[in-house]
Amino acid sequence: MTKPLAIVAVGGNALILDDRHNSIPDQYQSVIESVQHIAEMIEAGWDLVITHGNGPQVGFILRRSEMSQTEVAPVPLDYAVGDTQGAIGYMFQKALNNELQRRGINKPVVAIVTQTLVNSEDPAFGQPTKPIGAFFDLETAQQRQQELGWTMMEDAGRGWRRTVASPQPLEIIEHGVIASLLAQGCVVIACGGGGIPVIRHADKQLSGVEAVIDKDLASALLAEQLGADLLLIPTGVEQVAVNFGQPDQRWLSNLTMDEAQALIDQNQFGAGSMLPKVEAIMRFIAHNQKQGKASSGLITSPEAIKRALAHKTGTWISS
Repeated sequence: MTKPLAIVAVGGNALILDDRHNSIPDQYQSVIESVQHIAEMIEAGWDLVITHGNGPQVGFILRRSEMSQTEVAPVPLDYAVGDTQGAIGYMFQKALNNELQRRGINKPVVAIVTQTLVNSEDPAFGQPTKPIGAFFDLETAQQRQQELGWTMMEDAGRGWRRTVASPQPLEIIEHGVIASLLAQGCVVIACGGGGIPVIRHADKQLSGVEAVIDKDLASALLAEQLGADLLLIPTGVEQVAVNFGQPDQRWLSNLTMDEAQALIDQNQFGAGSMLPKVEAIMRFIAHNQKQGKASSGLITSPEAIKRALAHKTGTWISS
């Protein structure tokens, strides 16, 4: 019997608790804690592809590059995405392998550098809206904007962050390789940071571009291309809420596609936080509906994954 396949899209911010815990050892400790919950899914019989964000980590690389530009050449953004895929992928690969060994599960874990095709004419290149890097107060954000020419945006009440272009993902270049690794029984770590953004020229050659792809949308696309059964997006809350942070806040356990769209139309979900997660899941479900395949999406916190899969918490989105 074929095992169900889930894409688990871990956020880059999930690896950084706060400004005092952003070192590599701190991030690895967060990964160790995250993979405990992911390992429970494998133990329960799921095949998995783990994707991850990289906003803060790419920001750190670019900041180091700016500070050292008189000594070494700056790092282009697409290469910074590749750097984080390797580093964060290594953390998940090592931590999950150790956790599976501790549980007596003999299953290979492999991280793959992944490219994502985008359109060079995507209007996002003229409207940089994807937040990356650290959070700043308003004064510091204005200073960076003036001195470095950054575009800045306020991110869900947590502070100000640099923004870059975020074009729509069109194809996960390595999806066939990922499918092959899954067929061999591997747990695959892929699409880090949404994938390295590339464009394809008329002669089929690929070139990297300065952008960051939304990892939830890229994860949804990968889920579509792999025919996954579930798109799971761990986040900072156990459930999605309406009127978030207000006295009449209400947690949601289940949403149909129509209900989710109605809430989007009411601007219930933050553009820099919950909205892309809900939209990614809706995109995934809608694609599978056209293919005649039933699928669903789940948003919950990492520590609540086991209970959420048992429908005891979390927010499920389905057709």
